[in-house]
Amino acid sequence: MRSTPRLTIGLPVYNGEAYLAESLDALLGQTFGDFELIISDNASTDGTEQIGRRYAAEDERVTYIRQPRNVGAIPNHNLLVDHARGEYFKWASHDDLYARTLLERCIAELDAHPDAVLCHAWQGIIDEHGDVVQEVGYPLATDSTSAPERFRSVLFTVGGDDFYAVMRTDVLRRTPLNGSYHHSDRTIIAELALLGRFLQVPEYLFFRRDHPDRAERARPSKRARAANMDPRRGDRLRNPTVRLLGEYVWGFVSAVRRAPLSAADRRACFAHLGRWLVDRARTGGNTARVEDRWFAEPPRISVDLDEIVAGRVRRTA
Repeated sequence: MRSTPRLTIGLPVYNGEAYLAESLDALLGQTFGDFELIISDNASTDGTEQIGRRYAAEDERVTYIRQPRNVGAIPNHNLLVDHARGEYFKWASHDDLYARTLLERCIAELDAHPDAVLCHAWQGIIDEHGDVVQEVGYPLATDSTSAPERFRSVLFTVGGDDFYAVMRTDVLRRTPLNGSYHHSDRTIIAELALLGRFLQVPEYLFFRRDHPDRAERARPSKRARAANMDPRRGDRLRNPTVRLLGEYVWGFVSAVRRAPLSAADRRACFAHLGRWLVDRARTGGNTARVEDRWFAEPPRISVDLDEIVAGRVRRTA
């Protein structure tokens, strides 16, 4: 048995052969190396299995798990937390890229601030070719010492991608993890915000890839997204849209109910949630994804991925 790592990276993947090796190179080339990387292959039908097994054979930090059938994206994400041995945990996507110092910087911040529950860095959006097309700021007030203010900011402010932050594993396990309804990543982040402060490294070290094959683009309806997350959600009679919407809202309600808040703070959080529901009803629930904004905004590009991401020089030479 290998010694217990400080960090567990959980990488769920389905048919990710186009980008998986590049992402693995970026993770394995981090300046912080005390981690285990668990790949959970959701019964891929392309070359994902060969890539995963090759990296596991070449680097003892990598473990490859293959699901016997497609269990859905959400169970595949959640089971990685069950396997985690590290003090810290990070979900990683098979198509994103990471600057060499991302993990080192995030863990140093968490070590220095024990009251914080997660740490991430500023985000850049890259296209299918790995070119940076937009830099995304972080306008959220999740570093506030006030739990209601952090909760309000997560509800109303768009920006960042804290779902892929480095998190304290024990705090993450206090949540119910991801639900199989659309936007369940938002409810889990809202609950984490109720449990402690978020930190941000003020540098562009995380690069979210937006490409035509992303599930969010390929499956635009709420039910289709939910069925991708959990195949059992495909039954429209048992899972009408109203149920999926109800579970989404209840995810926020139950997070507030579970959180260790004072009576006054709990009332404040429910008041913020009520205003959010009114706002969503008025706007029809339409909120543009951060990734879509670069089409309408002039790109602000100052990052050279070839210099800061491991494996890029070798791949582009």
